[in-house]
Amino acid sequence: MRFLLNIIWLVFAGFWMALGYAVAGIICCILIITIPFGIASFRIAAFALWPFGKTVVKRPDAGTGSCVGNAIWLVFAGIWLAIGHVVTGVALCITIIGIPFGIANFKLVPISLTPLGREIVSTDDPRTFGVA
Repeated sequence: MRFLLNIIWLVFAGFWMALGYAVAGIICCILIITIPFGIASFRIAAFALWPFGKTVVKRPDAGTGSCVGNAIWLVFAGIWLAIGHVVTGVALCITIIGIPFGIANFKLVPISLTPLGREIVSTDDPRTFGVA
């Protein structure tokens, strides 16, 4: 079921979202000081391509740098990305067929708000449940 949902998501929303995050990542990597944000954008792009069967967990080794970076990201990009995901998710949830895709959009909100210090893992990974 995950595979089918990921294929439908890829065709209708995932490709375009991932392309947008990838372009943002390239722009951030061109500007030397924003390379950590570019790397985070590439991670989000990969998650936006194939979101079903994956989840976001906090990294235990994230420190102060991640917190400061997330504050900067939140002000300049995070809030706008999150609003876009929420609006799109609500619009998709209007139809019964769109509900899983709306939920996938809602899954992207936390990582679009604060991408630094987070990791994307499979739902089968023990770190999903706080183990290991």
